[in-house]
Amino acid sequence: MANILRYNPADVALDDFFRGFFVRPLRFEGQQDVQIKLDVNEDDNAYTVHAEIPGAKKEDIHVSIDGSQVSISAEVKNEKEVKEGEKVLRCERYYGKVSRTFVLDQDVDETTAEAKYNNGILELRLPKRASVKSKSITVQ
Repeated sequence: MANILRYNPADVALDDFFRGFFVRPLRFEGQQDVQIKLDVNEDDNAYTVHAEIPGAKKEDIHVSIDGSQVSISAEVKNEKEVKEGEKVLRCERYYGKVSRTFVLDQDVDETTAEAKYNNGILELRLPKRASVKSKSITVQ
């Protein structure tokens, strides 16, 4: 026999509100969810990251590496041209700052890391830092 539950939309709305209040950023109606989308690949020697950052100029993109933590930030500037007699009816393109931070399994050798930006895609080649082998010593 099936269980029957009474549905109250107010309970669902409150549950959704409190469930995500401290976990994800609050977003207002009409505000776009802007995030840098990533593809991360790994081989024996390095990680390769492809990050989608459309509309940014390469001088406005910043990458920082701290051990195994990689941070990418970019600023997309609004360069809108409104002619006399025109009015903007709707603007859906995002202008502002976006960022993304992620942690890899192994530390990155930041001295040999490379970054290229072409057609809205940032490509990072992040060589893995040589792992330090543990050494045991004898006690005398």
